[in-house]
Amino acid sequence: MAEDHIRYDILAQEALRGVMRKVLAEVARTGLPGNHHFFITFVTGAPGVRISPRLRERYPEQMTIVVQFQYWDLKVTDSGFEIGLSFSDVPERLEIPFAAVRGFYDPSVNFELEFDVKTDTADVGEADEAVEEAPKKAKGEAAAKPAAAKKGDAKKKAAEAAKEEPAEGAKGAEVVSLDAFRKK
Repeated sequence: MAEDHIRYDILAQEALRGVMRKVLAEVARTGLPGNHHFFITFVTGAPGVRISPRLRERYPEQMTIVVQFQYWDLKVTDSGFEIGLSFSDVPERLEIPFAAVRGFYDPSVNFELEFDVKTDTADVGEADEAVEEAPKKAKGEAAAKPAAAKKGDAKKKAAEAAKEEPAEGAKGAEVVSLDAFRKK
């Protein structure tokens, strides 16, 4: 097989991250339309991720947040986004580079994107200083999964993550699998 000098895998991944970027930017401007909401899974140790030490300790590898009812100060840039969420009634501000996002899922329309995220364990301690470097690293190291090849896996992971930690801090709320509402 011929060597891919163009790196279509990276180009496809960047294009699909652009879809997520555009959607989040629109939501930041106008709010969530209709029943749309998002499960966003990201690698907590990826370069440029900024979360509190409390959250980093609780989620040392990856974390799924839910952008639905209670979020604030959503800001989107070319390289990532910032969002305010409440975890167990404690407000937190998260900064997440798009290069750190492993999955984006909108269950209202069954739309899903999955990405490979390459991390270097040596960079974990330097993650906060690496905010500007994250997009450059993603371009050089990322491997794409441009299609939603594992739809069932991502939905299952998002539902499990939401059961573990309701990101919106809905006190006493119970997360129920989407399958519970589907006709069988």
